[in-house]
Order: sequence, then C-alpha cells, then structure tokens
Amino acid sequence: MSEKLNLKKSYTDYVTNLRAQDTNEQHAMAQAIGSEFEAFGVIEREMLKFYGLAPNGYLIDIGCGSGRLALPISQWSELKYLGTDVVGELVQYARKTVKRPDWKFVEVDNLAIPEKDACADMVCFFSVITHLLHEQSYIYLEEARRVLKPGGTIVFSFLEFQVPCHWEQFKSTVNDTKKSSHHPLNVFVSRDAIQAWAAHLELDIVDIRNGDEPFVPLESPVTLSNGDVMKDFGNLGQSVCVLRKPVA
Repeated sequence: MSEKLNLKKSYTDYVTNLRAQDTNEQHAMAQAIGSEFEAFGVIEREMLKFYGLAPNGYLIDIGCGSGRLALPISQWSELKYLGTDVVGELVQYARKTVKRPDWKFVEVDNLAIPEKDACADMVCFFSVITHLLHEQSYIYLEEARRVLKPGGTIVFSFLEFQVPCHWEQFKSTVNDTKKSSHHPLNVFVSRDAIQAWAAHLELDIVDIRNGDEPFVPLESPVTLSNGDVMKDFGNLGQSVCVLRKPVA
C-alpha cells in the first residue's frame, strides 16, 4: 500500500508545484501532462479510432490527466467514457473542462480500475506505463484485461532504448535525479518484457510501433485553437503497443 500511496503523493506534489509556479490554470494543467496538449489529444483520439474504437463504444482512459484525450473525443456524443487519475486536481479540471455530465471522471489511489468485469471495448494508457514500475504496469494490464469484453483492445504508450529519440528523455531523467529525488519516474520497457506480459496475461499482440515512426495521415485536416492546421498524424514521441483480449 505504501508504494501506491507514494505514487499518488509524487504526482500530486508535482501538479501542486506546477500550479504554484504558474497562475494560468489552463497552461499549468496542460503542462502537467506534457507538451502539445491539444495536438497530442487529437493524435490519441485518431489512434484509438484506427485501432477499432467505435463512436458508440466504451473507452476507459487510465491516467486521463487534465483531459488531453477526453476533450477532443468528447465530440463523439454516443461514446461511453471513464477517466481515472491519481491526481484529484487533474480529474476535477478534466471534468470541468470536458463538460460531459454523462461521463465519469474518478480519482483513484491504487492500481485498480473501478469498473465491473468484461464491460469495456477499449482501455488506453497514454504516458502511464512510462511512469510505473514494471510490477505496477503488469497489475494495471491485469485489470485492463479483466474489464475488457472478449475481443477488446488495450492501447498503451511506452519508452524504449531501441528508439534513439527516447534517449533524450532518459538523459533528462538522469539530470533531474542528480538535482532531486522528488520527481516522477520515467521507466523504459523492453519489447521482450511486453511479450512476456502478453503471454502470461493471455493477450494477443496486435501491433507495436516505434516512437519515431509516422502513423497514418488524418482523414481530414484539423484546425487547432491557435490556428495551426494538422494535416499529418505524426506520432506521440513514445512507442505504442496494442494488445487484444481473445474472443474465446
């Protein structure tokens, strides 16, 4: 239990410090989950669509943060959604910003998914596995398998050493560690670990894409709030793994 509580405290303290340094709530809440808040949210939405999420499906978004994915996908009026995060302030901001009273945003303090068995079509973990110990990631994937319907899909992003651009993230973490021990984890996962997890959880590996690999183009250009126009899908800067729960 102490590990779980420390995990929650670490990220809560991180967001609290950001808020203390930045009086602009919108900017601070965006920075709390990384750069390119709006653009990455669109990419995440289109990625889930590419891997089979239907507009009337049920998505569980683990580590929903301040609503980076929830905001652009809220346009899907028939989508059922559950977003969870260990930081209460992020959950409250996402709920307030997304304005979907039919959706659930839940603050959690452990590695469980607050949902019944075999009910969801897809579970996603964007920039979550990157901040967990391997044992914690495995527990979360166990939970994801439990809540998925047969044939349901897990999508998660991860960091790996075989992708050269991920080295900058590792180097940054090394520098942060030298300065202070109080910062969020950045954990790298090898593909043999993913293969072992999938085998023991009886999940099929559908796809693994490098973090520097261009994805499919957008069906149509997307204009962001700052006026920029996204014509290409690009990538998240993290590798992506797609797992599927067998039908039988």
